[in-house]
Amino acid sequence: MRLSLAFILITVGIDAMGIGLILPIMPALITEVQGGTLSDAALWGGVLSASFAVMQFLFGPVLGNLSDAYGRRPVLLVSLAVMTLDYLVMALAGSIWLLLLGRIVGGITAATHSTAGAYMADISAPEEKAARFGLLGAALGLGFVAGPVLGGLLGELGTRAPFYAAALLAGLNFLLGFFVMRETVPADGRRPFQWRQAGPLGAFRALGRLPGIRPLLSVYFLYSVAVYVYPAIWAYFTAARFDWSPQMIGVSLGLYGISMALVQGVLIRPATSWLGERGAVIAGFGFEAVAFAILSVLASGTIALILIPVTALGALVQPAITAILSRRVDASRQGELQGVMASLHALSMILSPLGMGVVFAAFTREAAPIHLPGAPFLVALVLMLFALVLFLRAGRSVT
Repeated sequence: MRLSLAFILITVGIDAMGIGLILPIMPALITEVQGGTLSDAALWGGVLSASFAVMQFLFGPVLGNLSDAYGRRPVLLVSLAVMTLDYLVMALAGSIWLLLLGRIVGGITAATHSTAGAYMADISAPEEKAARFGLLGAALGLGFVAGPVLGGLLGELGTRAPFYAAALLAGLNFLLGFFVMRETVPADGRRPFQWRQAGPLGAFRALGRLPGIRPLLSVYFLYSVAVYVYPAIWAYFTAARFDWSPQMIGVSLGLYGISMALVQGVLIRPATSWLGERGAVIAGFGFEAVAFAILSVLASGTIALILIPVTALGALVQPAITAILSRRVDASRQGELQGVMASLHALSMILSPLGMGVVFAAFTREAAPIHLPGAPFLVALVLMLFALVLFLRAGRSVT
């Protein structure tokens, strides 16, 4: 069981690494295969990043539903095998269109977070769910940190080195899963795969018919959009407000990722034991709301650094609310639920950078009525408070 658990956590970490792995080498890689200026490379970089996120949004529920119908093991192993080949193709790609195809396929194969979450639900007793989902969140956070770090270090060896390393990691993890992972969905507990409810909208409608699910999914989505303000505008905000260098920005993001991983991997168990899952969600919302309010007007970079570990306490929300939702869905639909949650998270990764970026630009341009680089945090604060109110109304029966 421990080896199977390790395989799942490594898989989630590799999925998360795929987002940030190519960021450090993307400008050089795009100009290498496409030519043109750095501005042209930035435009193509946005297309590549968006295509990855869109595929995760579309295919999270598909893979989750497939795992409900055919089992967790084949979905995870096939995805890892294809991911390995995809990284090798990207390592050899000589055109921007092949890179784009690679990012599209990579987004699909990295949409297995839903299947990994369903596997965690399968092997966890009700009282263990929050802690186990916390481990998934910790692996996700470490993957987000490790991706850009690995990409930057290996990028010194050439623009293709990060892809070869990622292919090696995915291939080795495939071998680990092939030998140690056992199936958790019995043949008599599987439900037929249906395309009409495998897409994000169909799955959301199907789950929305279950009592208490739709409001909690809305809470999860609002929380995801609000908390994604950090990766969306942190680099721009800290440069404008504190005049931080790229190195300092990277250090602060790394500190946040590590702090978040510690909260979800270590603190979630005592937090839910003491407060209950509902109390942990409320506490997490409180920490986030206070952090957003302070950051919106903060003028000290030193205090911003000190505040990061406190801000990371808001990460209590994700595993606790996931556990609450998991208990409201029967075993045959855990993959479907996790797929919808993965799609909502991916959608927040698409919408939040756009919305927060517009707000940041509006309050930092020369003609702005008020110069306020922290304005996006005020928007995030409003979303977080709205989500808290919805949770308090929808979660009265949650203990």
